[in-house]
Amino acid sequence: MSNIVAIVGRPNVGKSTLYNRLTETRKAIVDDMSGVTRDRHYGLAEWIGKPFTVVDTGGYVAHSEDIFEAAIREQVMIAIEEATVILFMVDVTTGITDLDDSIADILRRSKKPVLVVANKVDNNALINETHIFYSLGLGDIYSISSMTGSGTGELLDEVVSHFEENQEEASALPKFTIVGRPNVGKSSLINALIGKDRNIVTPIAGTTRDSIHIHYNQYGHDFMLIDTAGLRKKTKVKENIEFYSVMRTIKAIEEADVNILMIDAVDGIESQDINIFHLAEKNKKGIVILINKWDLIEKNHKTTKVFEETIKERLSPFTDVPIIFTSVTEKQRIFKALEAAAAVYENKTKKISTSKLNDVMLPIIENYPPPALKGKHIKIKYITQIQASSPMFAFFCNLPQYIKDPYKRFLENKLRENFDFTGVPIQIFFRQK
Repeated sequence: MSNIVAIVGRPNVGKSTLYNRLTETRKAIVDDMSGVTRDRHYGLAEWIGKPFTVVDTGGYVAHSEDIFEAAIREQVMIAIEEATVILFMVDVTTGITDLDDSIADILRRSKKPVLVVANKVDNNALINETHIFYSLGLGDIYSISSMTGSGTGELLDEVVSHFEENQEEASALPKFTIVGRPNVGKSSLINALIGKDRNIVTPIAGTTRDSIHIHYNQYGHDFMLIDTAGLRKKTKVKENIEFYSVMRTIKAIEEADVNILMIDAVDGIESQDINIFHLAEKNKKGIVILINKWDLIEKNHKTTKVFEETIKERLSPFTDVPIIFTSVTEKQRIFKALEAAAAVYENKTKKISTSKLNDVMLPIIENYPPPALKGKHIKIKYITQIQASSPMFAFFCNLPQYIKDPYKRFLENKLRENFDFTGVPIQIFFRQK
């Protein structure tokens, strides 16, 4: 399962700065798209070879002053329930405030590892000022400057020591999960798929405490459906419904082989959908896009094509994904979604023989060789598929360091054209021969 590190604390203690520092090694999700920076709340990070997801709770605080404290408290409660490790950030320049006290009060009662992070310790003189935070009763204090990065190494060493080891699933069946923003129809889709024949569906005791694995074996399909929707009591999420769904979505994405991303046709594709898509892509998971509530859209002969083009434009550069237009309430094309997910799973687990790869790709490379750099000619000798849970290819050549991204994209497109990897991210590596 995914290891999630949640950064909690009152406003302006430096949560976002720390978040940016932790995720910068693998660029925070969709950071180069306009209009989404304010929604950029979760991204991938890595420390000593251990990948994890960082969630910045800062961006979710409601703007109205009167529910400021309630909203923060709510986020802390969700973080306690969903995160592996909680970083409680405080500000050395202001000391302990009433809001810090009330957050600490909730965290003391949690059973999760909580690390107190004293931020803005920009010089040694301020280290002595951090001792006041021991009175919060949450153990050791980690002094950092999220601006300069000092102290973050020691903090991360402690963070990763609390991670759960990823245990492989016993079931060999494909795992599909339905993800998306709140209220797009995830629960309705699961109910529609399961139908009334509940005796065919066996809920297997969840391997994680917050998702149910349903063995779906109908109409020629046999897979595990991971149901994360609507499983827990509806607590007073109100303001933080997006934050809660993000925590849930991260876990669901990492557990599945194929993610069926549901998008509301009426709202269109939103930044949160793009975040979810890129997180699945970065985790090398299969993706199917399901446009729900299509029955509510006025259509002409061009509507579907225009909608599809808009979505692909927003998701680029990875656009080789199946897009299916459905209406769960009308039961339109919901089984087509399952067929698409099954096809994507096949693409994800596809193995291509080295001889076939070379027969197809070497003539293409010969006709369009990599551009020479500094007068040096790059020769790709042969290609092989690496054993992995998603498609990875090694191209052996004389000067791997000189091959640039545009040519890498060209090779990826040619692999897709010739071997059908629809819905699956591909990784390409250049190795010295």
